[in-house]
Amino acid sequence: MSTEVTGWEAPLLRAMVETDAYAGMIYLLPPGEQVLHLAVLAGVPKDVLGPWYHVGLATPSPSPEAVQRRDLVWISGQAEMARRYPRVALDYPYSFAMAVAPVVAHGTCYGTVSLGWTASHPEELSAAERGSLITAAEDLATTLERAAAEGRPVRHEGEPRVVSVPGAGADGAASLTGLIGRLPEGLCALDPQGRITFVSSTAAALLGEPAERLQGALLWTALPWLRRPFYEDSYWAALLVRQPTSFEALCPPDRWLSFQLYPDVTGTSMRITPAAADPARTDPLAAAHAVPRVTALYHLMHLAGVLTEAVGVDDVVDLVAGQIMPAFDGRAVALLTVEAGRLRAAGHRGGPAEVVDLFHGMSLTSASPAAQVLATGAPAFFPTSDELRQAFPEAAPWADSMGACAFLPLTASGRPVGTCILAFAEPHPFTSDERAVLTSLGGLLAQALDRANLYDSKHQLARGLQSGLLPRKLPVVPGLEAAARYIPATQGMDVGGDFYDLIRLDETTVGAVIGDVQGHNVTAAALMGQVRTAIRAYATAGAAPAEVLARTNRLLTDLDAGLFASCFYISLDLGRRRAGFSTAGHPPALLRGPDGQVRTLETADGLLLGIDREAEYRTVTEPMPDGCILALYTDGLVEYLDADLEDAITDLAGRLSCGGNQRLESLADDVVRHAKRPQHRGDDIALLLLRPHAAER
Repeated sequence: MSTEVTGWEAPLLRAMVETDAYAGMIYLLPPGEQVLHLAVLAGVPKDVLGPWYHVGLATPSPSPEAVQRRDLVWISGQAEMARRYPRVALDYPYSFAMAVAPVVAHGTCYGTVSLGWTASHPEELSAAERGSLITAAEDLATTLERAAAEGRPVRHEGEPRVVSVPGAGADGAASLTGLIGRLPEGLCALDPQGRITFVSSTAAALLGEPAERLQGALLWTALPWLRRPFYEDSYWAALLVRQPTSFEALCPPDRWLSFQLYPDVTGTSMRITPAAADPARTDPLAAAHAVPRVTALYHLMHLAGVLTEAVGVDDVVDLVAGQIMPAFDGRAVALLTVEAGRLRAAGHRGGPAEVVDLFHGMSLTSASPAAQVLATGAPAFFPTSDELRQAFPEAAPWADSMGACAFLPLTASGRPVGTCILAFAEPHPFTSDERAVLTSLGGLLAQALDRANLYDSKHQLARGLQSGLLPRKLPVVPGLEAAARYIPATQGMDVGGDFYDLIRLDETTVGAVIGDVQGHNVTAAALMGQVRTAIRAYATAGAAPAEVLARTNRLLTDLDAGLFASCFYISLDLGRRRAGFSTAGHPPALLRGPDGQVRTLETADGLLLGIDREAEYRTVTEPMPDGCILALYTDGLVEYLDADLEDAITDLAGRLSCGGNQRLESLADDVVRHAKRPQHRGDDIALLLLRPHAAER
């Protein structure tokens, strides 16, 4: 077989030839990014890898681990894949082996290169195979490094590029010759992407389609009645496991056909024959019901992918109950977490409430299956209630109402995080394939629950930090009406860097500040507290507005926190009805005059705090007549993904104009209620309204 190939993907193809690998992939890691992009694919259809075109470095899967460890990763088969990477195993529940090597040159990682073999591959990777893959990675790294140095880095956008393995012709006479060589009667040939490259007249007649319409078409496009989960799964299984597969399907309106698939690196030969007549078989999916339950479960398990969106323990419980339990026809589910050496009930759906009481507070050293599976790391399956009752007599009242039960240990990074209990109304056999899927599901749930626990802990910490850093209430200042609101983001941790404050400077003067530290997390909140404290200290020391910002900027720059802050500070002299203010990259304040007209305060906008230690700021003065309303706000109030910023500020001005006769507390509620229109806000909101010499209302 010739190995003369060209192009920067040549090392991958040579390694495939040298190691008899049937599949190969190259992921690229752009400089500064945290996401791997599938750039080159050989030996398998690109559609089957659609969910994995882009993989974050934090995703538990082989390629990110190879990048993080800077070492070769070897997965010997389905069992190891399910144990180490449950999400990958759920997406591809097939038996295959794979090895992944990082592409590294002089300390820079450019991505990964991967090879795949059939399940018949020995459990260990041979020295020759390892050497071939490492050499491919080194050669590829050299090529990518040279291209980057020459100013023409290899980039990838969109779908991966599919390349052919040397010597693996897939069309014309070569395809027909291969088909004849594989089958005693040539019928149909597919390339590795599922496209029909040859179809005999007999096959066309059986399928009820003209041969010219089938030639060159994708199988599922040409024959839409085959677009059913079971049939597609049989095809993917043949392609990924590289073993013969067969199934029967109903060709409309009433012709049953038998399909036999014979795959190799060049494509798939498909033999189509009439199936034996069976008067009892009328349902097009009847054949699917006769196969192992794992096929249906595999497609339903795609629903488990939504677990990656769970942000709290309550979300995990809801998703398990709403998405996972129906996939298994389960009657009840209970999720237990580990806390201080005991099991704690995080939540349950379905079944009697006594389930929670039965396991809540149970020691991890108890004889309960819920605790034992955590000790052993192996799930426990009880196909009948009698078996559960014998293993766990204390569960007798619960077992009487259940037909079967599964206990799944939830372990993340070697730590026990909980147990998932699935209960069934009827006896359930738990086939070996189904047990493998449930084991993978346990790994996925463990990761989701671990993230959820961490999120809940950080959330509680963040909310406590936020409440401690913002004013509990504004000071009462004679001659001034004030109202403030803070609305956390709907995305993230419900905490952010937005802040406000009202500071009594002397008998007739107050300082007001509003600002926004970059980000909405614990780091931003902590830095916000430092900025607010600094502004209060400089203001009470008598500094002018521009000097307050200049000093705060120097402090923030010296802290070298890597975050920036916008700020608007105003010193309001209630006796003289004048104000001096200065701004650092903050949205303009709005002033509603006694006549109801609203305008923005024109300022000499200064640089954001924390960028340039020597930045200068300027103080601008403005009259503040009796009855005017000053509105200070952060950008979360006016910046929406689907709205123009100027239009949003104009809309806010209109609301201020109409609210002149309201108490400021009521007006503040109206303003933030209007700002809640977007369902998902990526930023928090702070608002401070001031009305000097406001009359009693």
